[in-house]
Amino acid sequence: MSNYAVSPDNRLVAWAEDTVGRRQYVLKVKDIATGTVMADTLSNIEPNLVWADDNRTIFYVEKDPTTLRGYRVKSHVLGTPASADTLHYEERDDTFSMGIARTTDDRYICIGVGSTVSDEQRCTPAATPGAFTLVAPRARDHKYDADHLGNRWIIRTNRGAKNYKLVTVADADMARGTAAWRDLTPASDGVFIESFKPFNGFVAIDQREGGNRQIRLLTDAGKSLPVKADEPAYRMGLSVNEEPDTPWVRYSYSSLVTPTTTFEVNALTGERRTLKVTPVPSYDPANYVTERVWVPARDGTRVPVSLAYKKGFKRDGTAAMLQYAYGSYGSSTDPSLRPDMIPLLDRGMVYAIAHIRGGQEMGRGWYDDGHLLNKKNSFTDFIDVTRYLVAQKYVAKDRVAALGGSAGGLLMGAVANMAPADYKVMIAQVPFVDVVTTMLDASIPLTTFEYDEWGNPAQKEYYNYMLSYSPYDNVAAKAYPALFVGTGLWDSQVQYYEPAKWVARLRERKTDRNPLLFRVNMEAGHGGKSGRFERFRQDAEWQAFMLQQLGVAG
Repeated sequence: MSNYAVSPDNRLVAWAEDTVGRRQYVLKVKDIATGTVMADTLSNIEPNLVWADDNRTIFYVEKDPTTLRGYRVKSHVLGTPASADTLHYEERDDTFSMGIARTTDDRYICIGVGSTVSDEQRCTPAATPGAFTLVAPRARDHKYDADHLGNRWIIRTNRGAKNYKLVTVADADMARGTAAWRDLTPASDGVFIESFKPFNGFVAIDQREGGNRQIRLLTDAGKSLPVKADEPAYRMGLSVNEEPDTPWVRYSYSSLVTPTTTFEVNALTGERRTLKVTPVPSYDPANYVTERVWVPARDGTRVPVSLAYKKGFKRDGTAAMLQYAYGSYGSSTDPSLRPDMIPLLDRGMVYAIAHIRGGQEMGRGWYDDGHLLNKKNSFTDFIDVTRYLVAQKYVAKDRVAALGGSAGGLLMGAVANMAPADYKVMIAQVPFVDVVTTMLDASIPLTTFEYDEWGNPAQKEYYNYMLSYSPYDNVAAKAYPALFVGTGLWDSQVQYYEPAKWVARLRERKTDRNPLLFRVNMEAGHGGKSGRFERFRQDAEWQAFMLQQLGVAG
């Protein structure tokens, strides 16, 4: 089960479900009071559903059956055949993805389309859906998203602001386009605006500064109220705030040692209340320590690293460590407590998240310096973090494990080729490792979306650069660490045959006697197999392999 949406009259619930794991969802609708599942079904859709105000019309995104790209927005009226559904918008540029949502005040239904470097949004009244009106036409290197409350639009935009700023425009001035936009926040080199939520009288801003994600409240009178944290490395994020007519803002807080906690803060007084702490059985955060370390990379860039270990830990160069990173798509890896990491800390291990370039922890420039023709910075940052932590005696040189999945699996594959001696064991889950071959095939899901992430190999410059780091193409006759490679047969994001090819070439060419375990889950997609406890079983499998290789006692 994925996304669900309740009708405005609270009588019906629509949801999207996938019984295979290939992210081709089916619409289901249930009467909440009676429990009756209605006969309406729609196949091959995105898990993104929006009701119109009539409580009978559902807007949804249809997928291309071959590439699995969401490319059409349609509406379905309950009780009518799917063949009668209305087509509202079709995106013909196959480098764009799309989604639909309602604005904060529920007045508009909006279609958003976006690529790595461009966005476009169009909206229609939810009460009387009809023609969708553009907020601003797409333009390369212009990213934006808009929300509505009261008589104005608030827009997050990178127009004249690499790290984004907020602008506002009155309803009456929308037809004037970007010329009518007025700054609500200034452009900043040190503060990256992640998202925002409008309230009556103020705006809640989800932002990044100094490598941490934090919340700031900006009143209509111009007063700024930062929400404080008590740890050096942490994550805040706006929570569910459905009602804008309140001074209370809900947000979540976590760190590598603090369980995810939902707070609400009063924008007028600054008062904070704890609403819920995620239960973690038999866990006492007072027994653990989190730390933020800044590691000098080989080009002089300072890379933030979040660390966790058990209280009493000694930096004597003997401990084992698990180091994790992702570092792609501008997706930031914020520190939060993972219950499955606690047993590792209890065994004396260090857990580290390397916030390498390619993410957006330090702003948009951090992403720009870690993709396209700068992608190798992601790999060297990861290696430099490992070597620094070894040199500073946090861990032993021969007791380092590395973990990454999907694009983080590409990271594992590239690092395995570049610095195999720095790692005792590596875990690569659903790894994207056959970069050039995949990016040359536009029929594969995700390929066309990602030309601005990796480059288009039809262009010689990008072809040569991608070929120089693609894990599959750079496997050599040398010793590699012990490897655990996982994949799912139904994976639509990274097809199972990519890691299969990579494992076959590694087994053919590597000169060591270290184990290489290839785990193919025949009932899983990109996110693993469904089931409440299945994730724990899967994690236990690779963790047991890792602990064995590191020589960590039970």
